[in-house]
Amino acid sequence: MIRLNPLLFWDCDYTKIDFEKNYGFVVERVLERGSFDDWFAIKKYYGMEKIKQAALNARYLNGKVLAFCCTIFDISQEEFRCYKLQQSNPGLWTL
Repeated sequence: MIRLNPLLFWDCDYTKIDFEKNYGFVVERVLERGSFDDWFAIKKYYGMEKIKQAALNARYLNGKVLAFCCTIFDISQEEFRCYKLQQSNPGLWTL
């Protein structure tokens, strides 16, 4: 069993999360909102390759998280799904 801060999953029942089936959801939450303790917990539980796959397939990662993932996995941001989605859906123009 993986030990993460239950407050990361405020919108769902933490005790009912299937950490194997929903690993993408769990990894995204920890990357976006988790602490270093949560990071080390998923790193130990899932391993770097599974975390990398979840990050590459994430629909959204903020800029800091994307930069962090690019650095630790040594890959360019263009390979991330979230980056491709962001480029294809530009925001409103600001004046």
